[in-house]
Amino acid sequence: MKKFIKHGSFYVYIVQCCDGSYYTGYTPHIKKRVELHNKGKGAKYTRDRRPVELVWYRVYKYFRYAFLEEKRIKALTRERKEKLVDGKPC
Repeated sequence: MKKFIKHGSFYVYIVQCCDGSYYTGYTPHIKKRVELHNKGKGAKYTRDRRPVELVWYRVYKYFRYAFLEEKRIKALTRERKEKLVDGKPC
């Protein structure tokens, strides 16, 4: 069994789907994850909303912080997610 790594590089990201909606997730391999979304092998939400485009990401050293940031972003309104994507504080 492979040991789960809790430190390193973890990316929290937002992709914009072809219908204009946003999907937020986290991963240790951002490029690979976006490719999986576009192949229909990523999250169930993005399977019918391809192609997706990476519009925002941030790197964290520890899994826990990335996980908590993903949860925080998922709870934001669309307007606040748009501000985040545009580089404005939210």
